Amino acid sequence: MSEILSQSEIDALLAALSSGEMNAEELKKEEEEKKVKVYDFKRALRFSKDQIRSLTRIHENFARLLTSYFSALLRSFVQFTVVSVDQLPYEEFIRSIPKMTILNIFSAKPFEGNMVLEVNPNVAYAMMDRLLGGPGIAPSKIANLTEIETMIMEKMFSKALNNFEEAWKNIIELTPRLEMMEVNPQFMQIVSPNETVAVISFSTKIGDATGMVNLCLPHVVLEPIMHKLSVHHWFSQQKKNVEKTDYESLKKRINYATLPVNVELGRSQITISDLLQLSIGDVIQLDKKTEDPLTLSVGNQPKYYVQPGQVKGKIAVQITEAMEEGVIIDE
Repeated sequence: MSEILSQSEIDALLAALSSGEMNAEELKKEEEEKKVKVYDFKRALRFSKDQIRSLTRIHENFARLLTSYFSALLRSFVQFTVVSVDQLPYEEFIRSIPKMTILNIFSAKPFEGNMVLEVNPNVAYAMMDRLLGGPGIAPSKIANLTEIETMIMEKMFSKALNNFEEAWKNIIELTPRLEMMEVNPQFMQIVSPNETVAVISFSTKIGDATGMVNLCLPHVVLEPIMHKLSVHHWFSQQKKNVEKTDYESLKKRINYATLPVNVELGRSQITISDLLQLSIGDVIQLDKKTEDPLTLSVGNQPKYYVQPGQVKGKIAVQITEAMEEGVIIDE
């Protein structure tokens, strides 16, 4: 909102314009100059605010999944929290991370190209220490990884990438795969220096150790699905997934529902006096012949014609024919 002038200020402004101390054209020109914004073409903004918000939502879910995964794996309190989602040139990202760090370079088909999960050494070493039975303390001096340490970390972070697949499943089905691990950022060149990348920064805490984990997603890799990062697509996709989940849940419950299945051997009518005189060994003649098919009812609804027999010493029936729709057996 523009600043509201008092009456005395308005009078002073009019007096200055009348006396020539202020020029209306110069004021207008100055106002137009203020509308000009400096644009740095080396730092092109390729992600819209809407897409940045979508990336934030996706990776807030990724942070929750990583929290659960590492807490269970390390049997210790581990917390991942998204602190920022920025877009910047790849060269600037490389300069912003430590000279010695843990770089997990991975692919995620069907995306073309690689992405990077950069883990601060304080966090990575604390995780490895905890995984090997220690208290989860980062070393005071960071050195090059040994072959055993490299294998342990590759296995740990390779499984962690399964959560990346889960976080993105509402947008696209991915198959993440750890391609290699590097410790020197200068030896990692996944895109050109001026290529715009989205950097999602996570604040990470494991025990008393804290540090940052950065996820670098090049724009050129995400470009094929950029249209899916809109708010409209996000919520419509979530609605479809909810409907699909409800349908699958209902279908699963119906599949496990129980229904009574009965087979009628035949019918007969006798008088009450005959019923009262029945004794062991008496025979009641039914209205079915031995060669006639029997009726199998499902939920009291006649469905099939069957023939009696035995399977492994137990009485059973074999379905011979399905009944036509609309056939009703009189009770």
